[in-house]
Amino acid sequence: MNGSHECRNIARAGHTGDRRVVEAGLATDDPRARVVAIGAAVRLDLLDVERLVGFLDDDSHDVRYRALEVLPKLVDRADAADAVITRLADPDLAELAAFTLGEIDPRGEARDRSIDALRRQAMGHEDALCRESAVAALGALGAGLDAILAACGDIATVRRRAVLALAPFEGPEVDAALTRALEDRDWQVRQAAEDLLSVESDGNSGD
Repeated sequence: MNGSHECRNIARAGHTGDRRVVEAGLATDDPRARVVAIGAAVRLDLLDVERLVGFLDDDSHDVRYRALEVLPKLVDRADAADAVITRLADPDLAELAAFTLGEIDPRGEARDRSIDALRRQAMGHEDALCRESAVAALGALGAGLDAILAACGDIATVRRRAVLALAPFEGPEVDAALTRALEDRDWQVRQAAEDLLSVESDGNSGD
């Protein structure tokens, strides 16, 4: 069976409910087929977090990426926080890993470890896309305000994300950052700040 035909069969099985074909796809030597099989397996509820995390060590980057991508769809996704944190060190996965941490909403000590790791990435990663993703994740978690405020002084794409990430926070530091953003040289940063301040103003007017 050629690779394209195998991939089509696996994708079809994910919709028809043929678990045997999907299971075989998860074990195939063809990484393209494994990528398709992971998506099909999630659709059929064949993967728990422990099993999906195993694919984060796959030899294929595409397989590792797909496993991270679908992880937030699992019910017990929060249990994978520590495994995702380790992928922040992978330059090919750091951006997606940060996004995933924001989506899975870790709990307890794993949440603290996630926030610390995201803060480090937001303030120190050499890749702006990875910093931006970490800032967005912190905003989604409603944590790491110091890193988000620092990101308000980063390049424009990161500043835009940082302003949006301030939405869950209140206080004089937040107000000051939003006020400064109103004068930013990037119009999208200014617009984001205006939008947030407008929401705050509307909320206060209803008190």
